[in-house]
Amino acid sequence: MSELILKNVNKIYPNGAHAVHDFNLHAKDGEFIVLVGPSGCGKSTTLRMIAGLEGITTGDMLIDGERVNSLAPVDRDVAMVFQNYALYYHMSVYDNIGISLKIRHEQKDAIHKNVKAAAERFSLSEYLNRKPKNLSGGQRQRVALGRTVVRDPKIFLMDEPLSNLDAKLREKTRSEIVKLQKSLNTTTIYVTHDQIEAMTMADRIVVMSMGYVQQIGTPLEVYNYPNNLFVAGFIGMPNMNIIDGKIEDGYFVFEDYKVKILDRDLKKLQNYNGKAVKLGIRPEHIDCDDKIMEKYPTATFELPLDHAEFLGKEYYVECLLKNGSIRARINSRYDVNVENIKIVFNMEKVHFFDAETTNRIVEE
Repeated sequence: MSELILKNVNKIYPNGAHAVHDFNLHAKDGEFIVLVGPSGCGKSTTLRMIAGLEGITTGDMLIDGERVNSLAPVDRDVAMVFQNYALYYHMSVYDNIGISLKIRHEQKDAIHKNVKAAAERFSLSEYLNRKPKNLSGGQRQRVALGRTVVRDPKIFLMDEPLSNLDAKLREKTRSEIVKLQKSLNTTTIYVTHDQIEAMTMADRIVVMSMGYVQQIGTPLEVYNYPNNLFVAGFIGMPNMNIIDGKIEDGYFVFEDYKVKILDRDLKKLQNYNGKAVKLGIRPEHIDCDDKIMEKYPTATFELPLDHAEFLGKEYYVECLLKNGSIRARINSRYDVNVENIKIVFNMEKVHFFDAETTNRIVEE
């Protein structure tokens, strides 16, 4: 087990492009950290800096307390799984798994023992004599994982390792990687653009955008308490509803509606009276329940139903406003075969965001 610390790490390319800005992270022993964000946000660049494949422009990186900025990749004792597997296609599965041990001049008996053990762990024993071209995508991915594990590195690095797999195999392999990481208890940094992977795999998530860290937290923290509009919109499917309005004497006012704000939110909004804010609410926190409507009558709306999709236990519905729409996930016991649908916001689940800074408004 090992801990990884990055302090104010920046990556600036010779052309002046600033790919990563003041990245700070403390990954604890055995922790599974997922870097998530859209393409070009700096997550893979950060991973490559950890691996030593990219130089750090400014800042410090420490593994177990040792500054490793200037160490070559081979001397960092980290192992990386690439998006395209990076297998040697002229070698057998056996040689691919054992190549790192061979490079380290391990004894043949030790190499054989470790390769056999890795092959058994990943259900590859019967494929050891095959070449990668004769394997399926999932099998190739397991070879890449086996090659990583056999080294027993201090840190695992994984760069979108599931992106080339179909949906069903991706889900299966996702759970296998989590089980593997927990059984080995090896500190892992995992990069993905897929928020579902991030939410289901991570101990903590690092959400990135435009080279900046937007939020670091557990999946529940990031989901329930997004730092800003970017995190609120990126994490969660379907996306959080964001409604433009303003605060007027204890009400959130938008279009022709005035929604009474709960006492718990009034204090943090006391400096926003008369000012523009944005209200955020997730689709699953919008309901058709009469009891909730009685509790929040001003947050109850009858809106034109644009469309409804049946998803088994629930409907995904989209209701029309004058400017925009509201998406909701409604229990399938309710009738959505209507022209207008009556919905209610669960006001205990709403968030308010500063219209200028886009940050979530919190009590000072």
